Amino acid sequence: MYKHVLMPVDGSDISRSAIKAGIAFSRQLGAKVTAYHALDASHANVYGEGAVIDPSLLPAIDQREREVAARYVAEVGDAAKAAGVEFESMIGRPATHYQGIIEAAGKAKCDVIFMPSHGRGEFAALLLGSTTQKVLAHSKIPVLVHR
Repeated sequence: MYKHVLMPVDGSDISRSAIKAGIAFSRQLGAKVTAYHALDASHANVYGEGAVIDPSLLPAIDQREREVAARYVAEVGDAAKAAGVEFESMIGRPATHYQGIIEAAGKAKCDVIFMPSHGRGEFAALLLGSTTQKVLAHSKIPVLVHR
């Protein structure tokens, strides 16, 4: 059925729950797993008049974001290793998170996306629509939603 599963992660509790379920799903299928974390597109209020962040701090902020992202995808790697599932990871800084997930699935040649029903931004999802809903609406490959 499916041979390569993309698992977007964001460090939330529901994301961690989806990791367990996604690894179990992948193991049953004998599928490879690619974990993906999308960094935020840009830092608000950095450039121009009224900047609240000194632009010279951006490299340190970027480094810290990448360290946190590496921990998130490493959680998937640890679970995959324990289950005997082949694993790789990707970290990106897309224009939007949902676009990054869909692009990562394409780059990794995944044939299904396994993701949680929601992530860290539950309040923002009420206003803007959730990342999961947008992936469901725009993905050309199947999306399995873990609740």
